[in-house]
Amino acid sequence: MASATTLKLIPLAAIAILISLILIQSSTPAISSIDIRTAYEVLEDYNFPVGLLPKGITDYDLNITTGKFSVYFNDTCSYSLKSSYHLKYLPTIKGYISNGKLSSLEGVYTKLFLVWKEIVEIVRDGDNLVFSVGVLSSVFPIDYFEESPQCGCGFQCGGEQGVEDKDFGVFRSLALLYAMYSKSKHPTHIGVRMLDGNTS
Repeated sequence: MASATTLKLIPLAAIAILISLILIQSSTPAISSIDIRTAYEVLEDYNFPVGLLPKGITDYDLNITTGKFSVYFNDTCSYSLKSSYHLKYLPTIKGYISNGKLSSLEGVYTKLFLVWKEIVEIVRDGDNLVFSVGVLSSVFPIDYFEESPQCGCGFQCGGEQGVEDKDFGVFRSLALLYAMYSKSKHPTHIGVRMLDGNTS
């Protein structure tokens, strides 16, 4: 049988454990008070607009010392901007981020004519963003990226899509190039009918 002294020590031990748990809990911050930044907020911290990343990020990793990052989606995400600029994000994109610069990008593509080309760098230059695809680069106003687009439909979600809102932007670009070429070779050329009904 247990002695009377042992029985008296059991409640004291339980009280000591309870007090220890209370002290430990009060000295560590509650999980809800920890500031967990979203990938979109991190972009803003580095002087980029949130719209560089589409909606649907499931997670991200960032080494704040080196700037190395990874962003994760459930699946490949693609959409069009302004009916002519096609973008595609693989399920994992990687690169390095610093103030106003995304470099060594992997997993972000744009469609040039009929071929997907990897965007390797994005640099903020005042109110513009410079996208580099190898030796080629394009400049876009930062306004294009104020909001995050939706995978699949970009900013055209929920409504009836016209011909220009579907994936015909590349054909329009080709038609413009053909029209410019034709006019330079044949000054009497009357024009090429564009998908939006305009002639050039």
